[in-house]
Amino acid sequence: MKPSRDIARLIELMAALRTPKSGCPWDLQQNFATIAPYTIEEAYEVADAINRNDMPGLAEELGDLLLQVVFHARMAEEQGAFDFGDVVEAITSKLIRRHPHVFGDLRGLGPDEVKNLWQKIKNEERAAKPGGDRQKAASLLDGVALALPALDRAEKLQARAATVGFDWPSVKETRAKVEEELQEVKEVEDDPKAAFEEIGDLLFAVVNYARKLDIDVESALRATNEKFQRRFRSIETALRARGKSPEQSDLAEMDALWNEAKHAERKA
Repeated sequence: MKPSRDIARLIELMAALRTPKSGCPWDLQQNFATIAPYTIEEAYEVADAINRNDMPGLAEELGDLLLQVVFHARMAEEQGAFDFGDVVEAITSKLIRRHPHVFGDLRGLGPDEVKNLWQKIKNEERAAKPGGDRQKAASLLDGVALALPALDRAEKLQARAATVGFDWPSVKETRAKVEEELQEVKEVEDDPKAAFEEIGDLLFAVVNYARKLDIDVESALRATNEKFQRRFRSIETALRARGKSPEQSDLAEMDALWNEAKHAERKA
């Protein structure tokens, strides 16, 4: 079977995989809940390819992510809920509706004005949905997905609250809040229950600090994770050259090797 550049062909293949008796047994067993974790995983793999500047890999990962959309749409079509065409129509309509500065009469807006306009239109859309007025009355924060990674969700909650002025006005004040929360952690280090809560507050404050600095905290932490992994590998490599393993070393030696790896990276 030949590959195709046509989205219609991909939709046909997904339908074939989901056809009873002649389709794939594994694909036929799946439902929205079982596929959702794969959808999340594929989104992260897209982000990973971007971070590595791997363009061939990005093309492949975007294809994997597109398959997730087609898979969900196919299952919905089988239930008579919607199909892939409805998905395309929904996002097309949304893009036009949320870009009146491109497809309408609101011209000449700057980036911050566009961002505020986008949020305003989103709020209006939520209010217009069945039960939307009740949701809006309940909280401005309704609709921030619970399934988001905690750091991402914290940033979105903070950004949503900031649209109505509930936000520290400067970087200095957000930094002071981080320092305050760190002090509160220090005061309860011997109380696991209290420390659990205060560590959460500290992380939330750090996310807010990063937001004020216009830093995507999820991406920043992902980069630091990669840096930690890279430098720890350097420690392992250096220890092997000495005929040792990390278990045969100690913190002082490994810390010295860490600093060597850090210095080499900066020099490079």
